[in-house]
Amino acid sequence: MAEMSVDIVAVEERVWSGSATLVTAQTTEGEIGIMPGHEPVLGQLVEGGVVSVRTADGERIVMAVHGGFLSVTATTVTVLAEAADRVEDIDVEAARSTLNDADRDESEIAAARGRLRAVERA
Repeated sequence: MAEMSVDIVAVEERVWSGSATLVTAQTTEGEIGIMPGHEPVLGQLVEGGVVSVRTADGERIVMAVHGGFLSVTATTVTVLAEAADRVEDIDVEAARSTLNDADRDESEIAAARGRLRAVERA
């Protein structure tokens, strides 16, 4: 099966890097699925979105991604995000608490919604 190189990078760290057969992401134009050989594209990620990766080994990796961009070539996918959290690192109770806190700004609420969406999709 064909593979592509994927790098998911947040401002402070590389979140995941490896070979994959499928990447899905939520962009401002809608959800996009990318397989090896995809036409080049540049997309803006939604605030509080979800990115999913099907690795070359068949593992599914799901993460909450907050803002940033997605760059696609025929052989690579690069996600440059403001913040990204792998599902296994998400504190569900903290995300729910953020949603219930009236003093939080829109950006924090969007990020919390994205984290809960990622957990639901995992």
